[in-house]
Amino acid sequence: MNRLELLAPAGNLEKLKTAIDYGADAVYFGLGDFSLRAGTGVMSKEDLIEGTRYCHERGKLAYGALNIYAHNRDLKAIRDYLETIKDVDIDAYLISDPGVFTILKDVIPDAHIHISTQANNTNYETCNFWHHLGAERVVTARELTLSEIKGIRENIPEDMEIECFVHGALCMSYSGRCLLSAFMTGRDANRGMCAHPCRYKYVLEEEKRPGQYYPIEEDDRGSYILNSKDLCMIEHIPELIEAGISSAKIEGRNKSMYYVATVIHAYRQAIDAYYADPEHYLFDPEWLEELKKASHRDFSTGFYFGRDRGSQTYDSSAYLKEYNFCGVVRSYDPETGYAVIEQRNKVSVGDEIEIFGPEPGFAKQTISEILDDKTGEQLESAPHAQQVIRIKLEKPVKAGYIIRKKAI
Repeated sequence: MNRLELLAPAGNLEKLKTAIDYGADAVYFGLGDFSLRAGTGVMSKEDLIEGTRYCHERGKLAYGALNIYAHNRDLKAIRDYLETIKDVDIDAYLISDPGVFTILKDVIPDAHIHISTQANNTNYETCNFWHHLGAERVVTARELTLSEIKGIRENIPEDMEIECFVHGALCMSYSGRCLLSAFMTGRDANRGMCAHPCRYKYVLEEEKRPGQYYPIEEDDRGSYILNSKDLCMIEHIPELIEAGISSAKIEGRNKSMYYVATVIHAYRQAIDAYYADPEHYLFDPEWLEELKKASHRDFSTGFYFGRDRGSQTYDSSAYLKEYNFCGVVRSYDPETGYAVIEQRNKVSVGDEIEIFGPEPGFAKQTISEILDDKTGEQLESAPHAQQVIRIKLEKPVKAGYIIRKKAI
């Protein structure tokens, strides 16, 4: 049985390492300014080398996204960029534009190529077309049902893989084909610079009554008529596998390392539980509760089971934030029980915290004291960004473990 790959976003080197440590089978990251998350920041060549090495030393894979729709002015820059990184050991390149495909094959003839969802892969003949050109995987359009994906699987070569988004933010437009951002802000969504105007608050204004705003819904707060819920398929791992999907992709290169750790932590447990005993697999509601501890919008199953009429949120574009990311363990002394922690949000003596790592489950405790790591001075709180502190923990931890607490 070919196992379902758990594919994680890696917005930077720290997130890449976190994703691998918390159970991802593979990661994907942007290449230069030529991916659909160009605003996440660009990983240097040194970061790419270190990141791919980190993956390969642990038996994991590293994919580079090069999936903008290029304009004429981009083509030379893409070619020049690929010349500078062609010696980096990237396992596959994610492409949507045929012109970029051509340049990649010219600069790196033996490159493994995956076709981005941005290419609108909605049928098996499209997948066969890309396979004929040498692509090894397609990321299907997010508008497909599981039944349609299964139909594609049955009509493409066995060595052509299917990758699907299973968790994260959804675009209100067809697989990212939105002109709102370019029209309203001059930032082209198809070139990695979306301003997300679908999350803005809209009201109706009548031409002859300027300044008089009419809510589109019966609501005095206006209406978020374009605002999609987040996709979440953790309750449907068996259906994803049975449809013939090879890779389960998590969206979120703009999200924090805490988000990456939390989401991968939950999906890893669900996938492993399925393969441990497929016939008697039962979904554990605790996995869904774990996902809710990361910042998110309300969840939906998108288009997987047909059109979900409840997939839009009309009253707010805000994230639901039940827990705060408080810090990362940098080291731990088993003799004293003290952990050195890099703070990410304020913690205080008396706070109840949760600590979790790559293993299933988490521990709870109350903070009894906080020490400044340099001076040893006792502190009542750690309010400064990335302040380094020591906290005595009741259970052993390792570097990379994460501390969180309930949001007030």
